[in-house]
Amino acid sequence: MNIYISADIEGVSGVVHSEHTSRDGKEHDYARLLMTEEVNACIVGALEVGAKRVVVNDSHGTMRNIYHEKLHPKSELILGSPKKLAMMEGISSEFDAALFIGYHTKMGQNGILNHTFNGKIVKSIEINGIEFGEFGLNALVAGYFNVPVIFVSGCNLAIKEAEECIPNINHSIVKQTINRTTALNLHPVEARELIKEGTKKAILHYEQIKPFSIEPPYTVKVEFLHTGLADVVEILPFVKRIEPLTISFNSNDIIECYRLIRSSIMLGGSAG
Repeated sequence: MNIYISADIEGVSGVVHSEHTSRDGKEHDYARLLMTEEVNACIVGALEVGAKRVVVNDSHGTMRNIYHEKLHPKSELILGSPKKLAMMEGISSEFDAALFIGYHTKMGQNGILNHTFNGKIVKSIEINGIEFGEFGLNALVAGYFNVPVIFVSGCNLAIKEAEECIPNINHSIVKQTINRTTALNLHPVEARELIKEGTKKAILHYEQIKPFSIEPPYTVKVEFLHTGLADVVEILPFVKRIEPLTISFNSNDIIECYRLIRSSIMLGGSAG
């Protein structure tokens, strides 16, 4: 069995503030260690129930967070950016299942460190009238390759959001959100044990979860935090400005949608 892991940091136990998540944050290196060890717990769980190959994609920020030398030696690591598929780089039909570690809620919802891809740029992302956060958008990419997302870890509200897409998804709640930058966290050792056991259960019953998908054609709307961001993205020939803060485009391919969303956000970021 081949297992794919997409690893973010905001949903890791003990991570609650931009000092943890930002590249120049004073506590970033400590958060990187916490992230690495939660990923290791997932890897160990997968290997204990027979996984033959485990590929990890570092999916946070610069995508250079996981300590490679500290990662389980039986895994492979996709490290660095840019990536065409960003948080889902490396996913393919060769994988039997995907697991998401350290995930968080979408922008504007309750949940620790909530945002959607870039909290300084994006207010919301919709496909066919449904608002998705990172979990839903990344699960759609996995579904394109017929890979089910069978497990997610993060705060209690991130799990609830994941269940809105995949009701029977396996999960491990490693912290309870109090507000955007405060949480009740499990001890790291306890969090890792939950993730390991949750991973094992998920893989043993992976066939019970179907790949996540929505039917084409797709109408995508990206709402930005201020008009200057939309001004820049409106330059792109494939988008239409439908409201002061919002651009839209159409596609029949979910991978094209995902890449255009990511490209729009990156271009919007150039507005300053």
